[in-house]
Amino acid sequence: MNWAIDIDRDDVTQAALVSDPATALAPGQVRVRIDSYAMTANNITYAVFGKPAGLFGNDQGYWDFFAERGAPGRLPVWGFATVTESAAEGIEAGDRFYGYYPMASEAVLTAGHVGPGGFTDVTPRRTTLPPIYNHYQRIEALHDYRGADHDYWPVFRPLFLTGWLIADQFEDEGDYGAEQILIASASSKTAIGLGFSLAQRQGHRPQTIGLTSKANVADLDAQRIYDRVIAYEDIMTLNAGTPSALVDMAGNGAVTRAVHSHFGNSLKASIIVGKSHWDADAGEAALHGPERQGFFAPGRSQKRIADWGGPAFGQKIAEAWTGFMDVAPRLARIDKRRGGEAALEAYKEMLSGRADPKAGIVIEP
Repeated sequence: MNWAIDIDRDDVTQAALVSDPATALAPGQVRVRIDSYAMTANNITYAVFGKPAGLFGNDQGYWDFFAERGAPGRLPVWGFATVTESAAEGIEAGDRFYGYYPMASEAVLTAGHVGPGGFTDVTPRRTTLPPIYNHYQRIEALHDYRGADHDYWPVFRPLFLTGWLIADQFEDEGDYGAEQILIASASSKTAIGLGFSLAQRQGHRPQTIGLTSKANVADLDAQRIYDRVIAYEDIMTLNAGTPSALVDMAGNGAVTRAVHSHFGNSLKASIIVGKSHWDADAGEAALHGPERQGFFAPGRSQKRIADWGGPAFGQKIAEAWTGFMDVAPRLARIDKRRGGEAALEAYKEMLSGRADPKAGIVIEP
């Protein structure tokens, strides 16, 4: 039986496994079986910003990708799927695609701009949402895809891309004048992508300092992603006069306040990326130092595609990704789970903060 997970748009802790009966396809639509997807802290950020929050520059949020207004939310996830039925020219049963899917066992997509590389979902409510989320890539057309890396794609690919884009923005902005970059929630996969990408930069760059809980310091330091790793409690031991920047991956207010109060005007930039600490105070009231700025990966991607052109952008990502894939297996083990009940439990686990940061959860519906 087909299933999906419905989430209350107003209370993301309320989620239920429901049956999801198949409906007839309209012309141009395809039905896909979702083969596997990842459950990461990034998905919790999608849930937190499911309702319109200004991210997309319109009155839409992440719930609008896979649910009509007034219906329960369907959480977007990254994964692989196989076409089981097609009413779209140029797409056949058996074709496989990587992209953005609902947390469910299958999905119906409206295919437009079909070509050798893939297609774009042109469902009306999706056409005004960021293009990067609406493109579905044929696995055979992914030039940097290697079969051995298959399970790491949904776990790391979107998060690594975000980290790489943050690193690119720092270089583009002259590192905001910072001599060190403090990366909060440093064990998160987006943070690891950022740390790895900064470490690959040629020439002078700021020192990277990973901030994490005391229990994670030794293990994270051993991975050699960051120049230094310290516990949140030790932020005050850092030289307050060193020009610094903060990248906050999770929206933890206590950490934000500690960094801002300690560095004050020596803090040159404060960037918030995610909100996986969805129930924590964001710490935005009466902060010393710079105004916080949000980072939105789709917007940065579109800027760089405009700057460099699509093929050059893709080539840069491919080169960075294959380098990262050489080390990813030592950074996280794959934790595979099967079925709807397991999918619901994985969502609740990630929402509660109980998930092991050293595991990459992959759901096979």
